[in-house]
Amino acid sequence: MSPVRLKAVLFDLDGTLVDTADEFVVVVQQLRAEHDLPAMEPARIRRSVSNGARALVALGLDLDPQDAIFEDKRQRLLELYSGVLGTSARPYPGITGLLQELDRRGISWGVATNKPRAYAEPLLARIDLPPCPSLVCPDDVKDRKPHPESLYRNCRDLGCAPHEAIYIGDHLRDIEAGKRAGMRTIAAAYGYIESGDDPAAWGADLLTDDSTQLAGLIFNS
Repeated sequence: MSPVRLKAVLFDLDGTLVDTADEFVVVVQQLRAEHDLPAMEPARIRRSVSNGARALVALGLDLDPQDAIFEDKRQRLLELYSGVLGTSARPYPGITGLLQELDRRGISWGVATNKPRAYAEPLLARIDLPPCPSLVCPDDVKDRKPHPESLYRNCRDLGCAPHEAIYIGDHLRDIEAGKRAGMRTIAAAYGYIESGDDPAAWGADLLTDDSTQLAGLIFNS
């Protein structure tokens, strides 16, 4: 990475900053049970969490998004999720210490997520993390990731230029958004990676499969 003074570190939410997969495993299994379907292998559900509610409904019910009942099932999944939100989610190992070190060094942090604010805001409030200085959700922008608009808004909130920030995410769209914004990027290969996907091919500046390595990558590069 170039020797530009770092002013902000931005994170994707699910699969990067916070491990929320156990909650989605619960709701997808509940949704399947409501349709008399057997439990699904939890690892399959975990791998799809970063793709959002639509992908989880399609996976859990083997339902085409064009199906007439698809939207009703998506709303049902979100209803089930609201009932468990924040109950088992937790920061990834090393994240709390990383945020503390960022604060000690005078470096801001924020979150750019495609998770709607109705779920992202209470989730962050219910887990053991300091208050988020800049949370940008799809409700806040015209174009969601991989468009860079969310990251530009984080930068405005935090008073930095995009080239003074790093964006960390566990999906190709995160790395694409960061690169389009002119940010340095780190691929979080410890997150929710679909079978057959290769984070090394996303074009990120750096990659790690261990969240406890993030601090070293950020401060020593």
